[in-house]
Amino acid sequence: MHAYRTHSCGALTKGDVGETVRLSGWVHNKRDHGGVLFVDLRDHYGITQVVADSDSPALPVLEKLRLESVVTIDGTVKARADAAVNPNLPTGEIEVFAQRVTVQSTASDLPLIVNSAEDYPEETRLKYRFVDLRRERVHANIVLRSNVIASLRRRMIDQGFTEFQTPILGASSPEGARDYLVPSRLHPGRFYALPQAPQMFKQLLMVAGFDRYFQIAPCFRDEDLRADRSPEFYQLDFEMSFVTQEDVFNAIEPVLAGVFEEFSGGKSVTPAGSFPRIPYREAMLKYGSDKPDLRNPLIIADVSSHFTQSGFGLFEKIVGTGGVVRAIPAPATADKSRKFFDDMNDWARREGFAGLGYVTRKQGEFGGPIAKNHGTEGMEALYAELGLGENDGLFFAAGKEKDAVKLAGAARTRVGEELGLIPDDRFDFCWIVDFPMFEYDEDAKKVDFSHNPFSMPQGEMEALETKDPLDVLAWQYDIVCNGYELSSGAIRNHKPEIMYKAFEIAGYTKADVDANFSGMIEAFKLGAPPHGGSAPGIDRIVMLLADEPNIREVIAFPLNQRAQDLMMGAPSVVSNRQLRDVSIQLDAKAREAVSKAPAGESTDMNGTATDRDEDPGENQ
Repeated sequence: MHAYRTHSCGALTKGDVGETVRLSGWVHNKRDHGGVLFVDLRDHYGITQVVADSDSPALPVLEKLRLESVVTIDGTVKARADAAVNPNLPTGEIEVFAQRVTVQSTASDLPLIVNSAEDYPEETRLKYRFVDLRRERVHANIVLRSNVIASLRRRMIDQGFTEFQTPILGASSPEGARDYLVPSRLHPGRFYALPQAPQMFKQLLMVAGFDRYFQIAPCFRDEDLRADRSPEFYQLDFEMSFVTQEDVFNAIEPVLAGVFEEFSGGKSVTPAGSFPRIPYREAMLKYGSDKPDLRNPLIIADVSSHFTQSGFGLFEKIVGTGGVVRAIPAPATADKSRKFFDDMNDWARREGFAGLGYVTRKQGEFGGPIAKNHGTEGMEALYAELGLGENDGLFFAAGKEKDAVKLAGAARTRVGEELGLIPDDRFDFCWIVDFPMFEYDEDAKKVDFSHNPFSMPQGEMEALETKDPLDVLAWQYDIVCNGYELSSGAIRNHKPEIMYKAFEIAGYTKADVDANFSGMIEAFKLGAPPHGGSAPGIDRIVMLLADEPNIREVIAFPLNQRAQDLMMGAPSVVSNRQLRDVSIQLDAKAREAVSKAPAGESTDMNGTATDRDEDPGENQ
């Protein structure tokens, strides 16, 4: 017999009745029924009920054990009585009568209860993540993540992609988010950067002739955290040669749709080949966002023309000075009290906006100051244009276009949620396409790139030379699902002369491009194919499939909101010797921060003290 187990805790069935077995696992739960002790024994695969009574020599040992202790149990498989069968467990028809128990490890007092769905502070959960990961929901999320990655890899290979690995230690780039920097010991004063994405390397693989690349790629960005963002994350990175935008779409849609269908739990998924293509400007108008949740049926409309001459002076003034008025329907709200509309206005103010105007309508009668001042005839014309009914309300976001778009998009989501209009049984995909190549930076008072500077402009050199830069569109696209951007991608600009011109429009010289992107630009001068790709975020995919509101719930060992690993103590204080090795000296601000670090943070991996005593001011 194996030293620890003949079966897992999820394997035994009624067909094993009468067998002598050995199980190992954690004591998940105990129930004492007056001389008969029931123990739920748990491992990675499931739970088996173990029973011990006064005839079992295992009883006194099991009675004393704390929950989450690890044990090995020898026993006999017995059938449960019909009334005791648990249909929710694969092992629910049997139990194991314990004849012998070996304690492998005894658990101390637990920082959180594993067999409970009770919520705990994130600090506790992350500090004791190895215990938190034993809990059913979190454990299942991490298994789901593994299965999703395996499915993605299989589907990409089936689509003819080849998996490659790209460097982790690379060069810092002036574009994008803030880099995580790694000092070089061999080259004092110089730094590597952890990859924000394998962007340049994957394009160089295309230049090298590998045609279809993919990678489950680790990426690092030193940026503020949000619920759907982590400083360390993984993406399904891929690139293809000799392709158009449609070729990229046709390659990745079956992969994403297939994975979501496989793990959706019965929810409907937009079929491959049917992802809607929504131009960026249309998305910003109709949804107030370039990552629209298409499950929400509400459509925003520009109604500025209705208020060029209006009794409602505020809107007339806004439109007259170059602003806009956007309308967000609130269908079937005749039964809503005035408080519902006032609460929406208060919400908009809490979000930092001036307010959210509204009109009520009940059995054809308009209500509210806007309707009163704009007039019944004007309101009826507006409602007719929007196709609204006699019991539909209407909200208004007015102001400078940028502000009105942002408020209208947020209000669309809020109204959809408040009215229960967003179903939770669908995964609705779409592509956002035709992003503008450039935008005007109000702060810098100059034209700059709006999205990805390495994208091919639509119309190529001719467009750059003949069009207003703000009218030039790019072969850029985003994959969006249920209001979450899963990835950005593009058909790349593989022609050096077009790249130089694009950067020139954004205020960069040829020397700037050569200095900052020398590896890529030199490669393109030696023969580059047309190519494009994208990189769907794996963490967000799993977050959606697991129906979790926070990305940290689907990462085995995530950092907290301050980018700290509470379990391992990272980022940690290092010794003076280590700093000298990489030619780094801390400034006064850093030395002060280090001096306040808790005792023990500057020990090595063996727990022995480092040479902090050489300069107590640096490594306290």
